[in-house]
Amino acid sequence: MLEEFKAQGTKGLVMEEVLLWETGKKGRIGYSLPPLDVKEAEIPGELKRKEIDIPDLSEVDVVRHYTRLSTWNFGVDTGTYPLGSCTMKYNPKINEQIAAKEEFAKVHPLTPEDMVQGPLKLMYNLQELLKEITGLDGVTLQPAAGAHGEYTGIRIIYAYHKKNGKPKKKILIPDTAHGTNPASSAICGYKPVKISSNENGILSVDEVEKYMDEDTAGIMVTNPNTLGLFEENIRQIADIIHKRGGLVYCDGANLNAIMGIVDLKKSGIDVLHINLHKTFSAPHGGGGPGSGPVCVRDELVKFLPCPRIVKQNDKFVLSYDFPDSIGRVHSFYGNFGVMVKAYCYILSMGSLLKKASQLAVLNANYIKENLKQTLHLPYHRPCMHECVFSDKDLGKYKVTTLDLAKRLIDYGFHPPTIYFPLVVHGAIMIEPTETESKENLDRFIWAIKEIVKEAGKDPEILLQAPHNTRIKRLDEVYAARHPVLKGY
Repeated sequence: MLEEFKAQGTKGLVMEEVLLWETGKKGRIGYSLPPLDVKEAEIPGELKRKEIDIPDLSEVDVVRHYTRLSTWNFGVDTGTYPLGSCTMKYNPKINEQIAAKEEFAKVHPLTPEDMVQGPLKLMYNLQELLKEITGLDGVTLQPAAGAHGEYTGIRIIYAYHKKNGKPKKKILIPDTAHGTNPASSAICGYKPVKISSNENGILSVDEVEKYMDEDTAGIMVTNPNTLGLFEENIRQIADIIHKRGGLVYCDGANLNAIMGIVDLKKSGIDVLHINLHKTFSAPHGGGGPGSGPVCVRDELVKFLPCPRIVKQNDKFVLSYDFPDSIGRVHSFYGNFGVMVKAYCYILSMGSLLKKASQLAVLNANYIKENLKQTLHLPYHRPCMHECVFSDKDLGKYKVTTLDLAKRLIDYGFHPPTIYFPLVVHGAIMIEPTETESKENLDRFIWAIKEIVKEAGKDPEILLQAPHNTRIKRLDEVYAARHPVLKGY
């Protein structure tokens, strides 16, 4: 029962931590090296580096320092991480262990092909699996992340039009697309043209038809979109784009809702990027590494980046023999460790990939239905992998989305994405993913309801939140305008 739940973020020992420069003491060194067995080189004065002020620390000082710091972090291994449009789901640790094996982790990218047939076969097989999952005809694993995949995909579209002697100037970008889409089109030389979603939160055929002309290279669609809604008119929209000489790019960052269910090629998609670090078991946080493979339909395969992994008889080689290729977009062949994790995940899941999507959609709809009487729901429709609320009904208490998010920390949950997508004022975007149990979802729902009750009784509780963290409410505007970038 919901009444039995208690906030998880209220107890525990929170260790203080001083700067290492205050902990260290000269001569206190936690390592020992053998005596230098070569003559020390004479370095000219102008080449000598300035002495760096690095504290001397014992081993126990270093271990305790980083262990204490780790207790300040919140991650998906700590608790529910409902960050919308980011798919921060729990990833099986076995995939991490396999990717860390020496045979994979210590392979040098300049090793001759004959000596890395295993890794090349793994990448080749991963490409084939991604083709099967998406329904598309060709794949490159080079791009290092989602935005890099977008860039690669739009460069392929640019190369296609240039090859056909019909260069274009514009790309259509829906207001429900991911925020990097306009930047990716602009950096490839296109002018982004915003098109608005309709009252149902999806693209209308008429709106696309109004803006699509002979000077437009195509459209970048996020499907499901950032409202967590499936673009159900995608087939008709693709027909309009194709009829006028354009191509359809799909941002696949939200593939966790439709993998194993939707055939992207049959939907009319020409180019798709996938986030392996969201959908296929590689941690998303911490700045990477990521992997953003790009999948294309058959007539665009020749433009894929090179080198490409080609199977010749029983051997795998890196081939550059593709004159229409857009060239290399990443040093060597991409972030291999992320590919290993994704390959393990796909092989272990098999047909259950479809089940993962179904459970992600089920979990999001469960949250939506249980909170629609508590928070304002802008679109009263079945959602996909995430649901979007707003703070419209919190205004009477003089609290905002930010206040709710801060207070949620006290209840032991990482806050969801807030103030995005921009089409919803005061947006609260929640993506539970398929890896959260019903009990965890119920606890999250209970926490939101309790916080809204608090807003009605004593809004100051929310305005001063979080209360139980080591660092309390920060002045975020001041921090953004006056960052402190040095460690000491």
